[in-house]
Amino acid sequence: MILFILAIIVGFALLIWSADRFVDGAAVSAQYAGMPSLLIGMIVVGFGTSAPEMLVSAMAAADGSPELALGNAVGSNIVNIGLILGITALIAPITVHSLIVKKEIPLLLAVSALFALLIVDGDLSRFDAGILLFGFCSFIGWSIYSGLKSKNDSLAKDVEHELNVQTMSLKAAITWLIVGLVVLIASSRLLVWGAVNIAELMGISDLIIGLTIVALGTSLPELAASIAAARKGEHDIAIGNVIGSNMFNILAVTGIAGMIAPAVNLSPDLLSRDWLAMICLSIFLLIFAYGHRGVGRVNRAEGVGLLLIFIAYNAWLLLSIYK
Repeated sequence: MILFILAIIVGFALLIWSADRFVDGAAVSAQYAGMPSLLIGMIVVGFGTSAPEMLVSAMAAADGSPELALGNAVGSNIVNIGLILGITALIAPITVHSLIVKKEIPLLLAVSALFALLIVDGDLSRFDAGILLFGFCSFIGWSIYSGLKSKNDSLAKDVEHELNVQTMSLKAAITWLIVGLVVLIASSRLLVWGAVNIAELMGISDLIIGLTIVALGTSLPELAASIAAARKGEHDIAIGNVIGSNMFNILAVTGIAGMIAPAVNLSPDLLSRDWLAMICLSIFLLIFAYGHRGVGRVNRAEGVGLLLIFIAYNAWLLLSIYK
């Protein structure tokens, strides 16, 4: 047990470090390649901060633990909105200016509804996974179109400001991109190994482990990125990072995991408890982001509300373990 716990701790530490290096390297490399700032914010940063979820879920599926993979994706979305945006709003209330970000939230709700329709029969087949991956490709296409069309969006200005303070050379960026990816893969492997073995020893389902320990750990890069952005006044990066990550989690993370190992006989709790918590938090985010009279804002009171929902959900999980 001590060895497995140590594997999780070391895995998390390396995961956070490598995800940060991977995102920085990817963003600066994309800037040198001439990619518009808005596209870097929408695709590169969103993809990069979701890289831990992708790798952990892919490896969990390959190891025959599809519920851990899906639990990681859904649990990460719950952590992203309930915990990360809740804490970020407490530190610095988030004002939503970006029209792109506001357009992404209804898309997130639609994608969440699609995911529910695909697992309502208790399975996530390769055909279902293919639909999610098609949706992922469509989202990337829409992001590229929106990024090229809306160059003056406030999210682009935030990303451009963030990139301008970077002094990394192209050679250093590519080096960190490669090193970050290699360490990401290794730390994901270590984390999954420790998590699966702890679940077996404690008699806890892979789904619960994925929804809690693994989801929290793989979401730490988003937590660091959102808090740092909010403290710098880059509010659209703070919230856009979370929304983009959630889109990637549902479409790409579950899609890739389902392609590797179709999930059969899924726990009904994944839909009736976990998906329900995820969609409720997403609806609250939609309400907050649009706000009154077009001024979107997640203030401290709303941040407390998101945190309370997150705490209540985890209490629900705890009760389900010991019932």
